Amino acid sequence: MAKVVTVFRSRVRNETLGEYVPLAMRMSELATKMPGYLSHKGFVADDGERVTIVEFASEEAHRAWAQHAEHVEAKKKGRSTFYSEYKIQICAVQRESEFRR
Repeated sequence: MAKVVTVFRSRVRNETLGEYVPLAMRMSELATKMPGYLSHKGFVADDGERVTIVEFASEEAHRAWAQHAEHVEAKKKGRSTFYSEYKIQICAVQRESEFRR
């Protein structure tokens, strides 16, 4: 089973940030409780683009998160209300190396 990494790039409409942030925090909390969850981090670039990188231990674990009922509803809300644009890339890790001092 290969680890799955999702790269989620998005732009949130400024007028929706007040509603977006609590929902994003809820999704973050839910994701961490999913079987097979490994990690996630979010970044915001100077130009406003947001990037979230999510790691799951397997395709099955990733699929379970994608199909989680609350996550499905959040994704619908994202498309209808929050995002001016987004791009999702789902990647199977082929090779990995790590260095820590």
